[in-house]
Amino acid sequence: MPPFFLRNWFALSLPIAVALAWVIPDLGSADGPLKTSISTKAGVALIFLIQGLTLPSTALRKGLSQWKLHLLVQSFTFLVFPVMGIVLDRLAGGWLAPDLRLGFLYLAVLPSTITTSVILTGMAGGNTVGALFNAVLSSLLGVFVTPLWVAWLMKASGQQQPLGPVIVEIVTLLLIPLVLGQVLRPPCAAWADRNKKRLGNLSSAIVLFIVYAAFCNSVKQRLWTQHGLNVLLPAAGGVLLLFGLAVLLTEVLARALSLQRPDLIAARCCAPQKTLASGVPMAKIIFGAHPGLGLILLPVLLYHPLQLIVCGALASRWGREASRPNAATKPKETQPSQGPQNQ
Repeated sequence: MPPFFLRNWFALSLPIAVALAWVIPDLGSADGPLKTSISTKAGVALIFLIQGLTLPSTALRKGLSQWKLHLLVQSFTFLVFPVMGIVLDRLAGGWLAPDLRLGFLYLAVLPSTITTSVILTGMAGGNTVGALFNAVLSSLLGVFVTPLWVAWLMKASGQQQPLGPVIVEIVTLLLIPLVLGQVLRPPCAAWADRNKKRLGNLSSAIVLFIVYAAFCNSVKQRLWTQHGLNVLLPAAGGVLLLFGLAVLLTEVLARALSLQRPDLIAARCCAPQKTLASGVPMAKIIFGAHPGLGLILLPVLLYHPLQLIVCGALASRWGREASRPNAATKPKETQPSQGPQNQ
């Protein structure tokens, strides 16, 4: 198999998972033979167990002193980006299908990526230790902050979303597996690091299965035949707008804080990113058997390849600039081992 397909198998498999849902929706529907109402929840727990097992907790101790970078990335991820999403929703949300509108708000409150942001920072010659710290912290905070944001946003828009059952499932399927993974990490760290790529591929395969199940239910409910291009085109346009504003605002805020070049690059590579690997399983827990889950996930699915393509191209350019003899840069931090770029 060509190296390009091996490197990008996850992104290339996303449209295949969606297409399969159109062809064989009965197999992956909630009442189908795969029992996805149960198997997807088991998959969510396994994803967060793997995340806990592979999260390098030492990064939290190493990066504590770089407070300006952390303040920018975390406040942008969980405050500036959500506010940006709310403002755009107030301006244009009335023209969108209700589930797609909720999908954009959900995208806005997701945490940043883990592997992708660190790899891009290293490629661009930035502060990889700072990027790793923020990626890990964002992932941990997202387990709590994202569901709270969603609950508040749904209540503000008049939709009922009982928080009690959601909290129970978050603790059971997200928090406990994550903590268990961290508890198991000290004795299993060498094995986990040695098999990080395999574990990442397993997580990616589970995410594909959850995406397939979500779209199976949407197809069974005839959600897509009701909307068609009236959903896809606004979703693509909205994702482009959100991403462009996120990149622009990150640049403005990073320069306002007078970050040094390595920290500036880390901020550029972390703040605009949104996680698909955690976003899909969290959506399964937060929205449950919502028939419009496929539509809710659509902005996240479109945002993922866009950030990979654009941020990858930008990181490559910044890396070339950093390698020039007259580039005023500090020595690069040691880059951690690279895992699959789908988180």
